[in-house]
Amino acid sequence: MYATPFLDLPPLHSAGGTVNLPGSKSISNRVLLLAALSDGDTTLHDLLDSDDTRVMLTALETLGCTVSRLDDQCVKVRGLGGTLPVREARLFLGNAGTAMRPLTAALALLASTHGATFELSGIPRMHERPIGDLVDALRQLGCPIAYLGHEGYPPLRVGTGVPVPLHLQAPIRVRGDVSSQFLTALLLALPLVATRDVAIEVVGELISKPYIDITLSLLQRFGVNVQREGWQRFTIPAGSRYRSPGDVHVEGDASSASYFIALGAIAPATAGHDGITIQGVGLSSIQGDIRFVEAARAMGADVTGSANQLHIRRGAWPLKAIDLDCNHIPDAAMTLAVMALYAEGSSTLRNIASWRVKETDRIAAMACELRKLGATVEEQEDAIRITPPRTWRAARIHTYDDHRVAMCFSLAAFNPARLPLRIEDPKCVAKTFPDFFETLFSVCEARPSDIPVICIDGPTASGKGTLATAVAAALGYHVLDSGVLYRLVGLAAERHGLPTDTDAISRPDVAAQLGALAATLPVRFEAGRVLLAGEDVTDAVRTESAGMAASRVSALPQVRRALLDLQRRFRTLPGLVADGRDMGTVIFPDAPLKVFLTADAEQRAQRRHKQLISKGIPARIEDLLADIKARDERDTSRQDAPLKPAEDAYRLDNSAQTIEQSVQQVLAWWQATRPFEGG
Repeated sequence: MYATPFLDLPPLHSAGGTVNLPGSKSISNRVLLLAALSDGDTTLHDLLDSDDTRVMLTALETLGCTVSRLDDQCVKVRGLGGTLPVREARLFLGNAGTAMRPLTAALALLASTHGATFELSGIPRMHERPIGDLVDALRQLGCPIAYLGHEGYPPLRVGTGVPVPLHLQAPIRVRGDVSSQFLTALLLALPLVATRDVAIEVVGELISKPYIDITLSLLQRFGVNVQREGWQRFTIPAGSRYRSPGDVHVEGDASSASYFIALGAIAPATAGHDGITIQGVGLSSIQGDIRFVEAARAMGADVTGSANQLHIRRGAWPLKAIDLDCNHIPDAAMTLAVMALYAEGSSTLRNIASWRVKETDRIAAMACELRKLGATVEEQEDAIRITPPRTWRAARIHTYDDHRVAMCFSLAAFNPARLPLRIEDPKCVAKTFPDFFETLFSVCEARPSDIPVICIDGPTASGKGTLATAVAAALGYHVLDSGVLYRLVGLAAERHGLPTDTDAISRPDVAAQLGALAATLPVRFEAGRVLLAGEDVTDAVRTESAGMAASRVSALPQVRRALLDLQRRFRTLPGLVADGRDMGTVIFPDAPLKVFLTADAEQRAQRRHKQLISKGIPARIEDLLADIKARDERDTSRQDAPLKPAEDAYRLDNSAQTIEQSVQQVLAWWQATRPFEGG
């Protein structure tokens, strides 16, 4: 997951491959609560691992529920079976509406019958999301509920610690036109107290009906068959009781599928691929957002599928404009708003008033960010009309701590003007799809010249690697330590019995063998480790002997030519920070930012001495200084690509700087190259 303040997406060119979806958020949090309320153990497979499910799991454990994490996507829940081992607790539920609303209802009923009291709170945005209609419905039953902040909004206290009688005779009335989660919460909670038939009557039009279908289907899996009369009356039969089905497999998230359905509709297919294949959800999904397929087809996408798979190819192009009632796909409809940027004509999305009370006011947010890209947008109380840009603009997309804003706007990186896009606060996708951007990059291609590279060159011991690693971490980019590649050639040579001393490498046969070895170097950089043929050699390549061997073999034209293509293959999405001695002059001459880092030899020797001593390696400053000066002489006087700054490089002498100061200077230079307003 990208935890950087922002993530810059270069212009994307094509897409192709297979996407494995995370589990559905809507299903995951429902089945977690149902498993906790049931008799028996329930093993939940393919469970979504995200912020929303983590707060639900933590809440259930706080309430005394035993949860065994079998792996990241599988947990075993021992149900409480109607008991309440914990009678007082404070629960923090983040911004998870799928946890706040159902837990409020379930705990209000359990607190009333068992004599308990619970406080439920979340982040500030959760305290702006209405819950008054659900509270009003629960108060009809006799549940004591107090607002701890503003009337009609969390935080809440349910129960007083004293049992109270519940009034189950009259139908419970609840509004259906603000959020379907209020009805879902009641449907999930009322089987706990159904000593008689309990009826719910919906006041007004029920929005997001497909989400209620999910709830009813899952209730049935856990042994409760709700009687439905149209969409206005629901009856929980007397004697209803939750029983564990044993194992539950969670479908892939259909809302998350929408981004990759749209991707297949927008992007030309990458060579060797026939569009995008989505695993984990298919045309028979119980999730209402699977009907996004119908909308995508209406816009021109070629979508086929089976029970657990979808395949998408670009069909009509440009896409066709639509005028659509989106009540049945409120979350996925946000993706349609970005697809509309690629349509011929204006598109209107209607009946989306529920966007106003989600993680942010999504109608206002989408209108604001679409306009940044150059679109003309008409915002209405329950609708939005989008006309594609005449002239696209590079934009900084503010995400409002809303995962869906971040994910759907990433598709704007396919803009025909080939402009980059900045996604602010990319970590907000952790709410439902923590690995979204990694997944996106795994199936997208960009022209190499569009993938940004920052080059940091300089002499030995100048701190290039430390600076490059820190800059890459700040930007969410990959790192190429070219010096490690040369060290790896030396290490691989040693393991193959090839000499690397000065006399030996001057022989043509040895130089040719070292070049051939470099050409097939099986190297990977992974999570800060250096892997050679799958073996972790991170420490082995950092020794002084490896460094000296690297300096010698790097002077060989045969080795440098062999590593040229290898180094350029590290230029992958979303970007690269490359450090070495000729990154800006030879390997990436088109890099938009080149830095030549240096410090005086004495300062570099002292730094190296401190580094070695801290590792328990004895060293003399005099010897280190002599070695550094010798390396500088070899690097600057070698015949092939001698060490020197690129003509357009920024020179950075860090003799008197901390690493933080150097990082901030490079980031400032980088920001100055970006086309985003105020960037």
